[in-house]
Amino acid sequence: MQAEKTNMKKEILSYIKIIVITAIVVLGCKQFLFAPIKVQGASMYPTYEDKDIIIVSKTSKIERFDQIVFQSPTEDELYIKRVIGLPGDTVEMIDDVLYVNGKAYKEDYVNRQTDDPSQLRITENFTLEGLTNEKKVPEGKYFVMGDNRLKSYDSRHYGLIAKEAIYGEAKITVYPFKHFHVGRE
Repeated sequence: MQAEKTNMKKEILSYIKIIVITAIVVLGCKQFLFAPIKVQGASMYPTYEDKDIIIVSKTSKIERFDQIVFQSPTEDELYIKRVIGLPGDTVEMIDDVLYVNGKAYKEDYVNRQTDDPSQLRITENFTLEGLTNEKKVPEGKYFVMGDNRLKSYDSRHYGLIAKEAIYGEAKITVYPFKHFHVGRE
């Protein structure tokens, strides 16, 4: 009887240890390596839809065209946008063509659908200097834009993003499973 109680206590303690260790590992990973984030809004459509859940890597090196999650410079919220300009880059948009350091880029990820047939451009013409008074993206800063340009509040409106504000890089969508989608709402 006594041996049974001792074995039961050992078993309960082993389960508690497993739960505590698992919780520490999960919280550590979430704090330092990756975290789930829920997308809010339509600014990154068609890449991400409202309410998509994505996994964000907190250890990735940020490169041009990565989708990053960062602390909004104007609200107490996290935003997700695409990195367009890295430190040292010049950025301009001319007739819906993106130029970074003078090189034209085709932006297949941009939502080009519009409800207004008279809408001539999806992205207005601009230069980095005209928007931010900077000829080049300064060290420690990034120029970001949403993929749904007509509905995105981004660096064209609030300026450059500080490296310290970046939470991480979006890596995968875990919900909804887009490859299982049938039709649209």
